[in-house]
Amino acid sequence: MPDPLMYQQDNFVVLETNEPEQFLTVSELSEKLKSVLKNIKFSDLPTDLRSLDSVEAQVKYLLDTSCQLDLGPGQYLQWYAVRLEK
Repeated sequence: MPDPLMYQQDNFVVLETNEPEQFLTVSELSEKLKSVLKNIKFSDLPTDLRSLDSVEAQVKYLLDTSCQLDLGPGQYLQWYAVRLEK
């Protein structure tokens, strides 16, 4: 049986265009995604996000199913779950 710790996603490394990598908690990443999604025109959102009725639902969907958000040509936002050791 797999260890449940393998599926725990509390910390993420975030990669953005022209920015150094950042380590964020799930709540910090959620806030970042909310901010980014609010600044994207509805017509520019990926099709699967357009069907969701709120930014919070879009953020949850992205965290549960994706590791990147296309921000246009030459722009990117990617996140990957990491386990931080003490």
